[in-house]
Amino acid sequence: MESAQAAFHRQWQHLHHPHVRALAWMLTVPGLLDGHDARWQGALAAATYTDRQALPEWLAGLDRNPAPLLDLLQRHPSRRLGLYAERLYEFYLNAHGLLHAHGLQVHDKGAGTIGEFDFLLQTKAGLLHLELATKFYLYHADAAAAPDLYAYLGPNLADSLGAKLHKILGQQLQLSRHPLAQQVLPQAVQSTQALVLGWLFYRDEKIVDSFTAVHGHMAGLAQDHYRGAIWTQAEVQALDFAHALLLDRLDWLAPAQVGKRMTQDKDVILNSMQTYFASAHTPLMLALMQEDQDGLEVMQEYRRGMVVPDDWFELADAVKQKRAL
Repeated sequence: MESAQAAFHRQWQHLHHPHVRALAWMLTVPGLLDGHDARWQGALAAATYTDRQALPEWLAGLDRNPAPLLDLLQRHPSRRLGLYAERLYEFYLNAHGLLHAHGLQVHDKGAGTIGEFDFLLQTKAGLLHLELATKFYLYHADAAAAPDLYAYLGPNLADSLGAKLHKILGQQLQLSRHPLAQQVLPQAVQSTQALVLGWLFYRDEKIVDSFTAVHGHMAGLAQDHYRGAIWTQAEVQALDFAHALLLDRLDWLAPAQVGKRMTQDKDVILNSMQTYFASAHTPLMLALMQEDQDGLEVMQEYRRGMVVPDDWFELADAVKQKRAL
């Protein structure tokens, strides 16, 4: 079976600019959740809102001249991955005449923030409120346990997929119903949807397939969601690889593709990880790289994983127990 990375490279390896590749990923990646699952009550959005057949030509043109996209990113710099993803999507929606407003805030009389509309889109059916979430979670549960969305933990352990979805569906998508929100909206919101993208990481990457084969479902997740591994430092030492990249947080979206001289060998990677974990506890994103198969003279990601410190699982257990209480 073709990996998610291989499928992405096959379609988009002709795109060279990293921001354009990240946008291509956002517009074509499968969502994390199964939009047909009844538990989501039709609240999930698909990624693309215009002619999908025209998308490759539009992205190729942007790759040749990324200046407009770079200008937007430079005017709104951020090291937060969620805000970076929002800017990419804002650019796409605005370029296609769909964006009515982005980041519209609702304040109470004391100027406190009640909430914010990620995107308001003008559609034929009226105003659409769209919430965008681009998330990365590590699955940590008992081997025999049925998959639970609260067992998908954020890299810093302060978040979970279950908690995030509860907030999106139960709070953020309800914002247009607030009386004060109706005072700032130019017209009534006709529909609300959430676009939930990202990667999920597993100690055993085949857990999704094996559970689905037995039970037929996976807690509302899309079966083709992007997935990676969870490795400890010691496990990375045992991995067989010659070239890799420790990905900057803003490079987490699309499978990596870089020039041949930009990758690092195993010894450099291991030394960098040792230095990092001497003072930090949050995971690192490691992409294993290989030469492309089509003569492009680039290195492409073929597998990725979150590398965690040795005590991460104990910390995760403590956080889960605290939440249960």
